[in-house]
Amino acid sequence: MAYTREEKDWLEREWAFRAWGRAGLLSTDDYRQVLAWESTGVPMDLVVAALNAFFDRREKREKPRTFVALKHFDRDVAKALKLREALLRAGPELDAGKGWAQVKAPLHEDPAARAAFEAWQRCRASAPSPEAAGYLTHHDQEREARAALLALAEGALGPVAEALRGELRQRLLASDMKEGSPVWKRAWNHHWARLVAQAWGLPLEGA
Repeated sequence: MAYTREEKDWLEREWAFRAWGRAGLLSTDDYRQVLAWESTGVPMDLVVAALNAFFDRREKREKPRTFVALKHFDRDVAKALKLREALLRAGPELDAGKGWAQVKAPLHEDPAARAAFEAWQRCRASAPSPEAAGYLTHHDQEREARAALLALAEGALGPVAEALRGELRQRLLASDMKEGSPVWKRAWNHHWARLVAQAWGLPLEGA
């Protein structure tokens, strides 16, 4: 499985931001590590997820190592890959990528958007029962994952988004809703999510 140019650019941007807080390029050794993951078929979204998990841990340490390289989170990549394989073996209902095929281009080709979609799907599939102690926390996490996906989808709309906002505003005003009121905000969030999902063909149940 060869990485696309977009996927490699995505990794490079994420790496530069988390490692240096600015733009940057992968070193020769870093690129060798990318080729190693590519040759073994590791999905790019898993690599980026492992990268962020690594830096999240690093930020909590009192004395984090000053030099970092992609090889330093190879173990995180391996763990993430094993977890995904376990989820897929558990049953088709946990196939996080299910439904992505119907998403329209160019969002369909955006690796960050697909990763956000799969993160949301995995969160939905692992929801505990309403009686469980961690249900409310998990519910909040699911809503955050959904919001992250919608934010990427909204950003990809470009100039079309402004026209959709105008149409929705007129529809809500025609319904005698007071602009800015709690009811308006609730209705806006609900219908805006539906419009964004419909624009891209996102299978966003409950949007």
